[in-house]
Amino acid sequence: MAAGDVFVFDQFFVDVLSKLHDLSSDTIKIAFITDAVTPAVTDADPRWGAGGSTNYSTNEVTPGGNYSTGGETITNVSVTLSSGKGVFDGDNISIAVNGSNPTNARWGIIYNDTDAGKRAIAYFDIGSVFSLASDQFDIQWAASGIIDFDQA
Repeated sequence: MAAGDVFVFDQFFVDVLSKLHDLSSDTIKIAFITDAVTPAVTDADPRWGAGGSTNYSTNEVTPGGNYSTGGETITNVSVTLSSGKGVFDGDNISIAVNGSNPTNARWGIIYNDTDAGKRAIAYFDIGSVFSLASDQFDIQWAASGIIDFDQA
């Protein structure tokens, strides 16, 4: 894994085919977890909360400063077709330095906050434990989007 890579949970594909996500209108969030757990694409029924087999919210960093419980909302989400690929995209995220921000972020979890089950979509690797209290945290999505779906 490389820092910044986004990995889609296997369960997400089942959830999309079951019409549990509407990525063009649902509220999609990113929350940070500690290094107490390492996400994997094969994690069973991943969620941000109770109801599934894997509850990432139990390992959320302690909220404070510019980081609120449940994380940051990805604004201006869109679903498009580009060069034969389905693309999910949204605005970049920036969390300004604040001495009260969490100091132990290791993984980012992308999840559907509109969904009653708060089903997880994907995760990304921060690379190592990161302090949002001493360094600004910027997520700049790839030019191709947050997630692209290719049949190849």
